[in-house]
Amino acid sequence: MLFSRPSDTALYDALLNRDPNWDGQMFVGVTSTGIFCRLSCPARKPKPENCRFHETAAECLSAGFRPCKRCKPLEHGMEPLVADLSARLNAEPGRRWREDDLTALGLDPSTVRRAFKRQLGVTFLELARLRRLQEGFTALGGGERVIDAQLTANYDSASGFRSAVSKLLGLAPGAFRDDALLRCAPISTPLGPMIAIADDHALHLLEFMDRKALPTELKRLSERTPGGLGFGQTKPHASIVRELDAYFAGALSAFETPVTLSGAPFAQSVWRALQDIPMGQTRSYSQIAEHMGRPSAVRAVARANGANQLALIIPCHRVIGADGSLTGYGGGLHRKRALLDLEQRAS
Repeated sequence: MLFSRPSDTALYDALLNRDPNWDGQMFVGVTSTGIFCRLSCPARKPKPENCRFHETAAECLSAGFRPCKRCKPLEHGMEPLVADLSARLNAEPGRRWREDDLTALGLDPSTVRRAFKRQLGVTFLELARLRRLQEGFTALGGGERVIDAQLTANYDSASGFRSAVSKLLGLAPGAFRDDALLRCAPISTPLGPMIAIADDHALHLLEFMDRKALPTELKRLSERTPGGLGFGQTKPHASIVRELDAYFAGALSAFETPVTLSGAPFAQSVWRALQDIPMGQTRSYSQIAEHMGRPSAVRAVARANGANQLALIIPCHRVIGADGSLTGYGGGLHRKRALLDLEQRAS
């Protein structure tokens, strides 16, 4: 962008004042509702700790937020073509759009694709699918039955909905049970949507939804858990949502939500060593091995680090290469850098 991004405090003041000068330049995602708005939105204002500010609508969508139906952030300040189709999508969020539908409107699908990619970062058809799937998955996370979530997402085909959810989670909705002890729920964060799995007592998994290993992790967790997995929320879900909000606001240095560590004794000892790394600091694999009294176990430490299923809580993002490079991170190097920057500021 061509302007310097102001502080969140200044942006929140603009939100309270419904300042139209920021329309099209900044958006606010509200974690308590899962909605994103223009700063001039006339809706009731959220608490500051529930606000996440983004520079583009695409960032809001990638973070798991849905567009507000009052201020219609996808339609403001857009090219006429993008604004018109966005309005149509908001009017029929469950419609199954195809290229033939665009042709029937007298539009060239390739022109539409380029225009949406240029202004929103996603194509129109991708945006339409994402909107429908978000609605369905949110319904599942709220405890609705699979058939109800399918209807909420306006999927005409049960197999189509199962296929979409399977692609996202690696498990079909039918694999999730109503009587399961472990419950899955989505969580919106400034760095993208996460999924949390917990029983009534502890959190078992916390991962970014686009992590490539997530489907394998969910399948493994389902297979080793009597009764499999279900959708819904428990007390640990509510706890981790509150703590994540505080963490991303720079007001939390240690998580206290109870967790269950599922791994071999050595892996668990590595994860505990990771939790010993102070916020704002980093360690190399060799330094962790030395800290554990196992200086020759560098590769084993690296494998255990990669097997962590509790992102942020067990801070594997604080591990860097011996030469200071970021090295790999399951959530993506862009997130690793953002997390380290956040923690350095907070500390």
